[in-house]
Amino acid sequence: MQKMRWNQDWQFWQDHNSFALLWNVPETAKKVNLPHDAMLEQPANPQSSNGGNTGYRDGGTYIYTKNLFVAKDEKDHIFQLKFEGVYMNTFVFVNGQLAAKRPYGYSTFYVELNKFLQYDADNEIRVQVKTGATPNSRWYSGAGIIRDVYLLTSAKRTYLQPDALQITTQQANKQQATVMISAIVHNQTTEIQDQLQLNTQIFDENNNLVIQDSSPIVINSQDQQQWQQRLSWLNPQLWSGEDPHLYRCVVQLTDLQQAVVDQMEAVFGVRILTLDAHHGLQVNGQTVKLRGAGIHHDSGLLGAATYDVAAYRQIKLLKQAGFNAIRMAHQPAAASLLRACDELGMYVMDETFDMWNRSKSDYDYGLYFQEWWQADVRSMVAKDFNHPSVVMYSIGNEIPEIATNQGVQLSAQISQLIQQLDPTRYTLAAVNGLFSVGNDLIPIVERVAKQQNDSADIQGNVNDFMTAMNQYLDQIIVDDKISHQLDKVFATTDIAGYNYMTARYEHDVQAHPQRLLIGTETYPPQIGENWPLVQKHNQIIGDFTWTGWDYIGEAGVGIPGYQFGEGGFGAQYPAQLAYVGDLDITGFRRPLSYYREIVFGRRQKPYIAVQNPHHYGETLQKTPWMLSDTISSWTWDVKEHAPIIVEVYSPGTEVELRLNQQVIARKPVADSFRTLFELEYLPGQLTAVAYNHDQELGSYTLQTATKQHPQLRLSVENNVQLMNSRLSYQQGINGDIYYVNIEMVDEAGNLITDNDRELQVQLDNQQDQILGFGSGNPKPLKPFNSLRTTTFNGRALAIILKQHNQQPALLTVTGNNLPSKTITY
Repeated sequence: MQKMRWNQDWQFWQDHNSFALLWNVPETAKKVNLPHDAMLEQPANPQSSNGGNTGYRDGGTYIYTKNLFVAKDEKDHIFQLKFEGVYMNTFVFVNGQLAAKRPYGYSTFYVELNKFLQYDADNEIRVQVKTGATPNSRWYSGAGIIRDVYLLTSAKRTYLQPDALQITTQQANKQQATVMISAIVHNQTTEIQDQLQLNTQIFDENNNLVIQDSSPIVINSQDQQQWQQRLSWLNPQLWSGEDPHLYRCVVQLTDLQQAVVDQMEAVFGVRILTLDAHHGLQVNGQTVKLRGAGIHHDSGLLGAATYDVAAYRQIKLLKQAGFNAIRMAHQPAAASLLRACDELGMYVMDETFDMWNRSKSDYDYGLYFQEWWQADVRSMVAKDFNHPSVVMYSIGNEIPEIATNQGVQLSAQISQLIQQLDPTRYTLAAVNGLFSVGNDLIPIVERVAKQQNDSADIQGNVNDFMTAMNQYLDQIIVDDKISHQLDKVFATTDIAGYNYMTARYEHDVQAHPQRLLIGTETYPPQIGENWPLVQKHNQIIGDFTWTGWDYIGEAGVGIPGYQFGEGGFGAQYPAQLAYVGDLDITGFRRPLSYYREIVFGRRQKPYIAVQNPHHYGETLQKTPWMLSDTISSWTWDVKEHAPIIVEVYSPGTEVELRLNQQVIARKPVADSFRTLFELEYLPGQLTAVAYNHDQELGSYTLQTATKQHPQLRLSVENNVQLMNSRLSYQQGINGDIYYVNIEMVDEAGNLITDNDRELQVQLDNQQDQILGFGSGNPKPLKPFNSLRTTTFNGRALAIILKQHNQQPALLTVTGNNLPSKTITY
């Protein structure tokens, strides 16, 4: 079927009367292009019923409409719509008649249009989205048609089923590749089709034809048939995270005169996965340790709207930071994200659900799980099948009932369904052992607390509990009752997923020598102790930090605070972000990112992070997800000789710290790769030098910025720079998007981090649009769709949607007591 993006020129409004008798479009409706996040339309609200879970933003009932004209001579054509994700409780009407519904907000689904169509007329497609019942998510969900929509058409009643083209690698080495190609052909005519054939071509990245073949096909009337073909060729280019080569498969359904009846194509990679206790996870025979990042689905300043360029940029920056894997948490990934992972070489753990039958929020997907889980699992696997980046599926995250008898059976059922649909990949459940024992957790906690001469208080949600219990969580998690329950769950999947259970690693690899396990969710500060265990044991195949990229909602997880309400899970409005990512929501790398890169062994230079001297001597109210309150800066608005603590992350055996060429101290590098120095603040140069014994490994310097003549520095990232696309984006991307990085610097170009200013942006071309404007500040005072923001540690980011085929345009940034700056995009 022909496939085209159907994102442009929708009418949108918020509905306040679902029982309205008139099925009209109000005058207040506005034109929007998809993807679109309706929840981001309104600013954060301190009275939000969702509170910090969604960054103080509420949902509602939203309506999208668009007309489809169908000519009279198209009565024999097939029409379908494909929705890649609409959050949530979606109803699709065609000319006022219900054509489809989908409760889950992250599943791809199709709508058959033909039986509702009128010919030689406009047909109204109306999408109703109901997210007003809150809370329905534990984090920022966004709302509306947040992913792409496609119109699928076929001029014939015999056609290839959309997105049913599947390519399975059966053999892969440097000498030869063999793939099995499968497609489904539909015949909706009243006659048998016995004069057809399927032609298959495979092209490499340079569009060279690699192999082709054809075979006849016969289909009864009103029937469908699955067709398979095995193709083999020599000297293939294999796909891996380190060397991500891709191929393109084109399948044509033709008549005997070679006239094309229908056509479809898919991008794929040739690679073989294996898993065993002696070698761990292997890709094409090479053991891979997963340096993983958990990420949510929002795109920072863009909210939940999923753009190709945004996804590509996110994966590119995560890979540059040292990650080779992502865990999509806690719902199926968007197709655009998987395409980016295919192209750039990023392994993916895709995830089904955050809850099963026991809801975590009053109005979440748990209300619909029992009736819909099979359809949603099938949707996820069908979407992922041809993406070589996907290597495993998580069947659920921290499911409260997973260790009950019903939960264990359900775990096996979900895992088995996935294995039937896709036997080439592996399954796991991301399990938090605290959930596995139900009410037995209370006596376990009380016993451990008593041993510590403490009292147990387990009020609040799981995040509150894990923060309060952090001092003896390791003792709780190894309890025999928890071990017994975990054994039942882990018997149902290929891999055992450990959420915050590092304390079990050494014991479990000995007690269960055939168990493959992975840190599905770990505390960021613990990477220094986690990663050596991953490297030590073949059975432990990787670590996924929570989290790689900051996100909206779950406000306060990593926000530093010194008084109640400033940070942590007690953070009050205007705290809107988790502030726990190695990269902030603009894509800027925070200090912990460099620390992790050093632990991974991928950085030889040291890195300097400075604790906030404005709070020297105060007690940081930490959650387990925080390392410290630092930024990488030696520009501070404090008095000279004020006490200050410097953290140096370093490989090697020793690290030396110098201030203005004077040696402060030379210390042994701690086992955690983190060495602390206390000194007095003086402006100038602060330098760290790493040594392996007496051999210098590298150095890192911070320079104090002067504040007399601050100015703005702008730099632009465009589609070409960001994507360098090869195969998987040949169908075109959804908009020319430009990222403009804004920095406040001194005359020498040094970043000014301790003197933030309000900024305003303006475009000279009114047809272009500012999609997002903001910073990494976890407590933003302006909405991301505003034309004003305030720098955070000297930085801000503007995201521009540029109309296609336009001449270069100008962005102007002005600031409080700053000269304006203009850049061409």
